[in-house]
Amino acid sequence: MKANEIRRGNVVEHEGRTWQIRDIEKSVPTARGGNTTYRFTMYSVPGGQKLDLSLRADDDLREVELARRQATFSYKDEDGYVFMDDDDFSQYLLGADVLGDAVDYITDGLAGCYVQLIEGDPVGLQLPPNVTLEVVDTAPELKGGTATKRPKPARLSTGLEIMVPEYIANGEKILVSTSTGEFAGRA
Repeated sequence: MKANEIRRGNVVEHEGRTWQIRDIEKSVPTARGGNTTYRFTMYSVPGGQKLDLSLRADDDLREVELARRQATFSYKDEDGYVFMDDDDFSQYLLGADVLGDAVDYITDGLAGCYVQLIEGDPVGLQLPPNVTLEVVDTAPELKGGTATKRPKPARLSTGLEIMVPEYIANGEKILVSTSTGEFAGRA
């Protein structure tokens, strides 16, 4: 597969390892479009090690077949996080090292996840676009705070800390974008 055909979420092989594309930057140095380069931000699957790779538009990367199974978070034990397949109820165990920052978004019964499999082995997790989390610690609203729209820090039920609007109070359930880690509205 040519570098200019690769999209976010694709899984490729590079130097004998498997990588998932998380971000792509296109750079066109001249107005005629010659020597277009693509800078890929990739994470190893499994492991989550980050790699930045720059390729020309016609360079090749081999795409790896990645199966996705819809699953729901079941429970956490000392070995990792267990997700249950929504179709055949088989269980997939993913360690915290494989999940990386995704652990900040996992709550009891979280549905809409996709466990990523290579040759039947679970190697990664795709979260739903937004998750509902509870605000457990944030400063009280200031009078007139809605007029200024200044964000304030808030700690959520999973330990994640994000900036929220001033009108959000302790105990509220909010939507958090799993791709940006930002406040996405009230739940």
